[in-house]
Amino acid sequence: MPVPRRFDRRPPERDTTRINERIRVPEVRLIDDEGNQVGVLKTPDALVFAQERDLDLVEVAPEARPPVCRVLDYSKYKYEQAQKVKQARKHQQQITVREIKFRPKIAEHDYDTKKHHVERFLRHKDKVKVTIMFRGREVTHPERGTAILDRLAEELAELGVVEQRPIQEGRNMTMMMAPSKAVLSGKADAGEAADEVFPAGEAGDVAATALASPLDEEAVQAVETAEARAASGGGAVAPADTGPGDDDASVSAEQPPGEQASGDTADASADTAVS
Repeated sequence: MPVPRRFDRRPPERDTTRINERIRVPEVRLIDDEGNQVGVLKTPDALVFAQERDLDLVEVAPEARPPVCRVLDYSKYKYEQAQKVKQARKHQQQITVREIKFRPKIAEHDYDTKKHHVERFLRHKDKVKVTIMFRGREVTHPERGTAILDRLAEELAELGVVEQRPIQEGRNMTMMMAPSKAVLSGKADAGEAADEVFPAGEAGDVAATALASPLDEEAVQAVETAEARAASGGGAVAPADTGPGDDDASVSAEQPPGEQASGDTADASADTAVS
């Protein structure tokens, strides 16, 4: 069961700005709704001046002598101030500090896994606190922790910069890393996307292959024609390269069996008539 919050006995905060009848000084220096200085007036006269324009008399400089008051719409003024504060808070960059822990005797695969975590944190524009935890007699060899932190900073130099050099506090050694300018500007993500589309050297190899082996439109058209004839069962297909004396053979190969036989009979009867 959750513990109930203690009862807050403090009174609610009030708006300390004095307006209209809450202004108790005898006279004020008045500024009208257009920003022009009217002069020093009695407070009742300044209040009448504001009421004639359906606006409020607001004390803007209570420390001055006499206090400075301005004629304006106080509700609208408070709303505009709240919006300015909201916009300023929206444009503030919130920095998150992540922490990851290493051991002096960390294995290679564990080191790679944690290094990828640090890389992910830096790409998300977060700061990373890297901690080396020493146990027992390991604290007598701080150079091992320094070597791990220096290696990590060197391998991630493109993504992060070292804000705080490794320092040892008791049994822990810490180093602070922050995202680099390339990560903050988005250039690092753009370079990574380009490497995923075309790894190093692949774009040049693709272009060289395209130039070295251009497509032959006539060869492609001949292959498509041959495939269409084979699919329709129109007989054998003549070879693409034929010699000077192979015209008759190619024609006879393209003719159906019935037409080829009739052609042979006509040639035989013509030889008999000549003889």
